[in-house]
This record gives sequence, C-alpha cells and structure tokens, in this order.
Amino acid sequence: MEYDIDHRPSYALITAELNQGDSLVSEAGAMVSHTDGIEIETSADGGMLSSLKRKAFGGESFFMNTFTAERPGHVTLAPPLPGDVIQYGLNQNTLYVQSGSFVAAEPNVDIDTEFGGGKTFFGGEGLFLLKLTGAGSTFLSSYGAIEAKELEPGESYIVDTGHIVAFEGTTDFDVRKVGGLKSTLFSGEGLVCEFTGPGTVWLQTRSPDAFISWLAPNLPSGDDGGGRGGGFDINF
Repeated sequence: MEYDIDHRPSYALITAELNQGDSLVSEAGAMVSHTDGIEIETSADGGMLSSLKRKAFGGESFFMNTFTAERPGHVTLAPPLPGDVIQYGLNQNTLYVQSGSFVAAEPNVDIDTEFGGGKTFFGGEGLFLLKLTGAGSTFLSSYGAIEAKELEPGESYIVDTGHIVAFEGTTDFDVRKVGGLKSTLFSGEGLVCEFTGPGTVWLQTRSPDAFISWLAPNLPSGDDGGGRGGGFDINF
C-alpha cells in the first residue's frame, strides 16, 4: 500500500492507494471518498468482546470499516477534528494511542485496549489506552499539528495529559502534579505525564478539552430566553 497525506497540518487528508486485494481498516465515519471497485465491509473488528472493550474503555467506535480493492484504486480518509495526521509503521512492536487519535491501519495491525493503571485515571485520559501491535502501517490524528519528541535512554520529557497523541511501548511514563498544590490548582495545567526514554512521544499542539472549556461558557443556553442564538441548550 502506498499513501499520501495532504493539506497538513490543519486539515490533513489520507489518500491510500490500494492494489488489487489490498485492504485497509478504519474508524467508522473516517471515509471521505473512494474510487469505483473498492468494497466496504462493516464489522465488529476482532470480535464482539474486543469491540466492546474499544468502545467502552478505549473511546473508539464499536464497528470498524474494512476497505478492500477488487481492482487498483484509492480511498481517502480524514479525522473528525481539524489537525494533522501521521503514519507509523509497526514492525512487531507496540504503540500506545490516546482515545480518539486512531484513524486507520493495515489488517495485520492488531487493535486492542490495555489497562493503564490508576496513573492514567488521574491523568484524565481514562483507565485504558489503545494498544497497537503487529506489522503494518497505522495512521494517527491530532487536534492541531503533531510534534514528535525522540527520547534517549533515561531521558525524561514532561507533557500535559491533554496534548498526548501516542507513544512507543519502549517508553515508560508516570503521571504527577505540575508543581506544588498551588500550581496544580491554579496554574491551569493540572496534572502532567512524565515520559522516560528510550522511545518516541507524539504531541498535539492543541487540546480538545481546553477548547471545550473555553467554548462552553460562550454557548447560548435556554436561560437567554431566546436572545442569543435562539435560546437552545448545548450540554457537554
């Protein structure tokens, strides 16, 4: 499979060129377009139990779409949020991905969820991470641009939990406070994740949670009596 990623870093679009018999598995709703001769099969990838785990714990879709080329063609895919997309080639190693960043992968990539321990709960990212293993290309998305940070053995790097996209399985991590109690409560940073190499960590330059926190107070509500935006309620 060959691919292009266009319109980076704000509105990335994946174009995957499939030879006859090639397949690509994607999140439900990621498809933008495809050429004639591309068959789509929707299924609970990995079985009912794995799909339930991804939906309930990993924040991903219950169903996955598999695109298979009956003759050479292409399929285009895009994430739901404006931002970047990267390709990562798995080679019998492990990649951990935050909820919502997985877009697509080749069929030989196994997509599962793994319990991350209590430290991920306190990090605001939930108790489970998506765990990708096997061999093949996978495509990951961000909100904003993506920045890669390569860590040497023993090198540490600190990232706000809302800006994490993915990290390699060789990388250790721990969640802690940004500073003292005052900094944790009033700095606006809350908790951070400290990664220790070797391995690569991918960051996103914007945080969906931060955007929602900014947006929610500015949305019209029923209390406006119809004065702003028709007086409707939007709840998060």
